[in-house]
Amino acid sequence: MNKILIIDDEEHLCWALEKGLRQEGYQVITSTRGKEGLELIQNETPSLVILDLKMPEMDGLEVLVKAKDLIPKLPVIMITAHGSIDTAIEAMKLGAIDYIAKPFDLDELKIVVKKALMVSHLREEVVFLRSELNKKHPRILGNSPAIQEVNTLVERVADSNATVFITGESGTGKEVTALSIHNLSYRREKSYVPINCAALPESLLESELFGHEKGAFTGAVVRKLGRFELADKGTLFLDEVTEMPLSMQVKLLRVLQERQFERVGGTESIKIDVRVIAATNRDPLDCVKQGTFREDLYYRLNVLPIHIPPLRQRSEDISLLTMHFLQKFNPAQEQMISSDAMGLLMNYEWPGNIRELQNVIERSVILSQGNEIKVQHLPKEIQKADLRKNELDKGLILNFPDKGISFDEVERELILKALEKSRGNQTKAAQLLGLTRSALLYRAQKYQVRL
Repeated sequence: MNKILIIDDEEHLCWALEKGLRQEGYQVITSTRGKEGLELIQNETPSLVILDLKMPEMDGLEVLVKAKDLIPKLPVIMITAHGSIDTAIEAMKLGAIDYIAKPFDLDELKIVVKKALMVSHLREEVVFLRSELNKKHPRILGNSPAIQEVNTLVERVADSNATVFITGESGTGKEVTALSIHNLSYRREKSYVPINCAALPESLLESELFGHEKGAFTGAVVRKLGRFELADKGTLFLDEVTEMPLSMQVKLLRVLQERQFERVGGTESIKIDVRVIAATNRDPLDCVKQGTFREDLYYRLNVLPIHIPPLRQRSEDISLLTMHFLQKFNPAQEQMISSDAMGLLMNYEWPGNIRELQNVIERSVILSQGNEIKVQHLPKEIQKADLRKNELDKGLILNFPDKGISFDEVERELILKALEKSRGNQTKAAQLLGLTRSALLYRAQKYQVRL
């Protein structure tokens, strides 16, 4: 049964509203003071509050703000006099679901209450359905603050139409994140269409994105719909968008601006309603500086940025992900992993991120042929990586030959190692070496190191 709380300093109005709403089957409690009303909100958890704007001691706006602090999703209907409509609108901005002006008809109030409760119940149903949807389409697993922030961002941006730009190393879960955004959005009943911009040459990429007309080029024997057209009313995921040729970037920018395009070999303008999500495993600003990615396209795509951190920066998530993959690849029995093996997984750098961890667990489950994964079941590179880490923990070890060494060669090797460690990220490599980025670029040019 829905419980309604009435907060109004006029006792006769509280009595009349209580009587009328009880006739509709509601449970009703009343209060003539704001502070008492807040205590009832905290103790009784009502389904809806009817709140007067003008009250002594604490006015309705102050009560509204404090009530929303207690129960953020609590629906509140404001009662206002005709002369304070502007204040009622201010209350709506602060979170009230509706308002009704005095003098009002009781039947009118009943309709407003019924509508407000219906909206509230629909919102609760949406939350429930989205949670069920998340079970079928899980987001990136993790308890680390970084991943919690990513998942919070996904929820916030889901129902927007703005373009999302997801960055992160290979294997961090960029496509999982893009699919989660689609599945949480109002477009989820429509198509989710992915395309890898790095996997196709320019001539094929244009046809894949925009489609082509029959006879547009040799081999075009029938009309073909492009990914933009197939994703109409849905979501288009442009993976590795920074690898797109510059000439195609110009065409993509035009489509994003105008929301229409022509098929290859066609003249008809096709209007589309598509949510675009882009992703890259590179630093897009570095690509802009290098001239391989258009600055105007970057700012057009980077409306809602989401960065997914690499696994090595959130090692606290490794055990959770490991147990998840164990359950995934061996659901029939409870698979265990030894503490020594888990220790190796926790200390490994994971250059391939979550994708690499998933592959390692799948391989280890097959090799273990039992209930426990041990150190010997893990790949050799993970076992060796732990030995290398132990050596590095002891300090920098150099084998100094009797004939001496070339300092230039040592410096060149350090630059190469730093670039390997940072996976080509120049800014990060410079930080590892204690240099500025410009100093790194100077030394790289000096030693003919390709960046």
